[in-house]
Amino acid sequence: MKRVSLKDVAKMAGVSKSTASFVLNGKAKTMRISEALAEKVIAVAEKAGYQPHQLAVSLRTGQSKILGLIVESISGSFFASLAKIIEDEAEAYGYKVVYCSTENNALKGRELIRMLSQRHVDGFLITPTIGMEKDIKKLVSLEKPVVLMDSYFPEVESSYVLVDNARGVKQGMDHFFKKGYKKIGFVTVDIDLVQMNERMQAYHESLAEHGVRANKKLILRVPYNGDKADAIAQINAFLKNTPGLDAVFFATNYPGIRGWRALPTWACACRRTLP
Repeated sequence: MKRVSLKDVAKMAGVSKSTASFVLNGKAKTMRISEALAEKVIAVAEKAGYQPHQLAVSLRTGQSKILGLIVESISGSFFASLAKIIEDEAEAYGYKVVYCSTENNALKGRELIRMLSQRHVDGFLITPTIGMEKDIKKLVSLEKPVVLMDSYFPEVESSYVLVDNARGVKQGMDHFFKKGYKKIGFVTVDIDLVQMNERMQAYHESLAEHGVRANKKLILRVPYNGDKADAIAQINAFLKNTPGLDAVFFATNYPGIRGWRALPTWACACRRTLP
């Protein structure tokens, strides 16, 4: 079936193409087109099943009204919730969101940026992973609106939004110290990202502030992209092989979720209630 064009709508409504365009783009009042004529054009367009060609609209207006959202993993609860909030906020301003995941793979991230650029998105919201620096720098150099989330690259001049990593860790550590715990383990992931480094630094600073000497044996790094069962086994072994451990601080949700699988075994072995 032939696609109904703007020219077809104008002909069926008995108006010029420009008049039909003004009406269907919500500019009838601005262009002083009568309400009756505007309603006629809209009725004809709806009856004919007219749908604007998005690429043509984008090229004509310079806007696609679409934002590209790139996160680590859309399946995780944190990023899924974040995506929903972004989608709701974008909708309030008349924007749609196309979202996708890198799974912390820089090559996949590069391909996603290319794909979204080809779709002429109006802006990018990106949770960057190591290896995406050049691609994001290029977007910035092309004056594309870019906002980095959850992490950033110090060498890239771009807006970014972060949680207060240091404060969050110190609040958690303060809670442990108030409970009388001093031998506190720290489980993180083996990714060299700004937010993870800030959390590790805050852990060390918190120990120093409470007069506790840092111990490398109390720190475990699990592979981010490793097998879940292997990660659980690693955490389980860490807990069992660290005598006198009072508490464990999980730096992020990935090892935290796996840690919950290992904690019951540790609690039974220790014969005590976990904090």
